[in-house]
Amino acid sequence: MAISLRLDHDLETRLNHLAQATGRTKTFYLRKLIEDHLDDLEDAYLAERALEQLRQGRDRTLTSEEFWRDMED
Repeated sequence: MAISLRLDHDLETRLNHLAQATGRTKTFYLRKLIEDHLDDLEDAYLAERALEQLRQGRDRTLTSEEFWRDMED
């Protein structure tokens, strides 16, 4: 899948410098960043979304007893 990405000047300069200095492509480093940090982004943003749903009353919490009882069903 092709993706277009716009970087601010400073980030683009740093990425260009890194790629030139190491002989790797900019794509290599962008892919590496995504692979290494996507899990963290998913954790943070999905947890934030879940908390917002809880605050808005669109979800609820369970006690440990409720959780384990539901697991047995």
